[in-house]
Amino acid sequence: MAGLGKLLKQAQKMQEDMQRIQEELTRREVEGSAGGGAVKAVAKCDGSVVSIKIDPKVVDPKDVEMLEDLVLGAVTNALHTAKKTQETEMGKITAGMNIPGLGM
Repeated sequence: MAGLGKLLKQAQKMQEDMQRIQEELTRREVEGSAGGGAVKAVAKCDGSVVSIKIDPKVVDPKDVEMLEDLVLGAVTNALHTAKKTQETEMGKITAGMNIPGLGM
C-alpha cells in the first residue's frame, strides 16, 4: 500500500506542476514574423493573439493580398511557436509519458 501512496503523491505533484505551468503559459508571450520582420505578431502560449505590428512600408493599397498573406504568416508563426513552447513546458513535467487526455 505504501507504493500506492507514493504514486498518488507523485500524481498530485504532477497535477500541481501542470496547473502552475499552464497558468504561466497564459502569461508567456512569443513573437512570430513574416516578410523579414515587416509584419510581427505576438501571441500568448494559451493560443491568444496579443498584437500585430505592421511596418508602414509594406502597406500598399494596390496589393492588399500580399499584406493579408504577411499578417497570416506572422500570426501562424507566432501561434506555432506558442504551441511548441506549451508542448516543451508540459513535456518537462510529463517526462515524455503518454497520458490519455493530456495531449497538447
